[in-house]
Formats: sequence, C-alpha cells, structure tokens
Amino acid sequence: PKCYAQSSGVLLVSHACDLATPPFAETPGEGDAPVQTLLSPHRHIQDPASQRLTWNKSPKSVLVIKKIRDASLLQPFKELCVYLMENNMIVYVEKKVLEDPAIVSDDNFGPVKKKFCTFREDYDDISNQIDFIICLGGDGTLLYASSLFQGSVPPVMAFHLGSLGFLTPFNFKNFQSQVTQVIQGNAAVILRSRLKVRVVKELRGKKMAVPNGVSENGVLAADPAAEAGKQAMQYQVLNEVVIDRGPSSYLSNVDVYLDGHLITTVQGDGVIVSTPTGSTAYAAAAGASMIHPNVPAIMITPICPHSLSFRPIVVPAGVELKIMLSPEARNTAWVSFDGRKRQEIRHGDSISITTSCYPLPSICVRDPVSDWFESLAQCLHWNVRKKQAYFEEEEEEEEEEEEEEDEGEEGEEG
Repeated sequence: PKCYAQSSGVLLVSHACDLATPPFAETPGEGDAPVQTLLSPHRHIQDPASQRLTWNKSPKSVLVIKKIRDASLLQPFKELCVYLMENNMIVYVEKKVLEDPAIVSDDNFGPVKKKFCTFREDYDDISNQIDFIICLGGDGTLLYASSLFQGSVPPVMAFHLGSLGFLTPFNFKNFQSQVTQVIQGNAAVILRSRLKVRVVKELRGKKMAVPNGVSENGVLAADPAAEAGKQAMQYQVLNEVVIDRGPSSYLSNVDVYLDGHLITTVQGDGVIVSTPTGSTAYAAAAGASMIHPNVPAIMITPICPHSLSFRPIVVPAGVELKIMLSPEARNTAWVSFDGRKRQEIRHGDSISITTSCYPLPSICVRDPVSDWFESLAQCLHWNVRKKQAYFEEEEEEEEEEEEEEDEGEEGEEG
C-alpha cells in the first residue's frame, strides 16, 4: 500500500495491482542477433476504486463552507453545525456567514454561534487547523473551498444543495449517517489534481529588447534573472485557467509553449487550460472531451479558434505550459482562475501552468468511477436519447408472409 499524507491525522491509502508483462523476446544467447526486451518486468496499474480515507487519530476540527446569500441553506447549515458540535467537533466557519441577518436574528441559534471558530478569507491562515471540510451548495462552493488552501487540502465532503451538483455527490437527507461514516474513517476518496499557476507581470514603463524573451527558433530562453524586478503571483486551480480577449473586439493572439518550446499560437476568443476535473466544465462547453479525474493529464482547449483544424488536445500532467501574448497581438488578454481573480495580461507578462503537487481529496459516496458516471448521467444527461424501437416477432412474421404472397403473385403472372 502507498500512503499520501494530506493533513495532520489523515492518510489516503491506495493499492496498486502488479501485472506481469511478458518480454518482447527471450534473452539472446551468444552469437544471436540483438532483440528488444522490456526494461522493467512489471508495471503498476492504480485501481481508482481502491483509494480510501483513514484517520491516524480521530478528527477534531471541521470547516463548513456555505453558499453565501442563499436562504434555502440556512436550515441545513444549522442542523449540520448542531450535529457536529453534539459530536464534540470544533466547527470553523467564515465570519461573513455568521453576519447573515437571518442568523443574527435567530435567538435559538445564539448559543451555537458562540461556539464557532471564525476566519476571514485572505487574512487568516487555517490550513493547519482543519481535519476535513464540508461544503453546502453547488460546484462553485467546492471551487471556493479549494481556493482557500494554496497548499495541502484536507479531505472535502460536498453536499448537493446547489443547481448542477456535478462535484457534489452527497444528498443532505442522509447527512448524519454519512458524516458519521467520514468521522469514523474508511471512506472512498478521489484525488482531484489541481494546476499550479504562476503569473509574472512586467513592471510597466520598461521595454524589453526581445519581445517576450523568445529567440528566433521558437525556444523560450531560460533566464534565471528573467523575473527580477517583476511582480509574481501564484494560484492553485481546480477546474481551469481561462485566457480570453476580454472586452476587446480583436482576436486574442497568444503563444503557447510546452517545456520551453513553442507548440502553437492561439488566434480566436481565447484558450482554456483545464484539469481532468475541469474537463466537464467550461472545456466541455467549448467542445473538449471529458476526462476522468484519475487520469493524470492537462487539457488545452481553444475558445472559438479562427481555424478549422484546431482540436482540443491532452498533454501529460508533468509538462510545464507557458502562455504569453504574441508579439503581433493587437490587444491585451485577460486571465481568470476557476472564474475568480480576473486580471489583465499585457506584453511582457507570462502565465506558467503545471500540475500541482497538492491535489484536492474529494470524498465519494460509493467510489470514484461510479460517482463520476452517475454525475455524467444525472447532471449532464450524457448519451441520453430516444431508443430505437425493436421489431416484435408477430410483426416480423407478418412481413415474411406478405413477402411470400408478393413472390407468389409475381410467379402466377409470369
């Protein structure tokens, strides 16, 4: 078994099955011609359904994320928090959640409010104080929870109380038994890969000798001092990074590099760089294939490209992508991260993207494969169509009799 430590007290345990791989040919003897042989006699295939969540020690603290300004979630939120506190859990919530007028005016909830631990986004660091997370809302609530943890992420249990619910598999009607099962351990999990995105911005007013630092042969020059004096920001992204033309009426014109080599120039409305989790979001709407979250990959999808041959592509998870404005670009571009932190990208700025070493452990209802196909069917109605009618035996016999009669009449006429 392999164990992946995600936070204090939690282990994600997975098992790999060894499959014996026969060699291409027997080992050659003296005087024989050389033949191909495998370098390794075994390969390890990870079974997604085998990933389990267990605790080294009982969890003590839980972060509850609630969709803001949604009155329908107030009662589920109160019921969940009361239940957690009855089970001696320390409950963390955002300060703005308790500032909701409906909660402030609820005198019956007053004693419970005093027991909460509160924090503020971008001000308080609680990453080392949370054992697991519970989300109440839709897919956006899970994306928001991911943005709060720029390093290791505690396991996330997401309840479907929003509109779509592709990433939120749990039904709140059974929340007590399901939360208890998670607290006791041995729950199925899926490690959703995230993207580590680094945005480096040129200080305005400076001119570069070579646009974007690119040489004539299309290879990005590796300069350790290239970021000196520049502004750098880093983000962890669960769904996708979107680079688009913003309010401009001109085509977006950006260069895409893979491991330092120019692979293409995107001319169109923009480009989406997504994780397998994000392949069922904006990328799917732009015509990309849907990838199971256990597949280690990064998807590159153009947005309305001015080309008939620009198909979405999938690249290995370990590569580094770099996106910059083309020297010929007539306008700037805009970038957003899971739909947030939207900002302008100008000449001299760069966006570096690679797979993060901090995935998001998402707790499953059954297992990663079953939950994913259930979401495809229930949320996206994948491959739903009216089925073709089948022939009944009586109809087939009648058709055969009619054919025989027609053949007999033709014989008599002859």
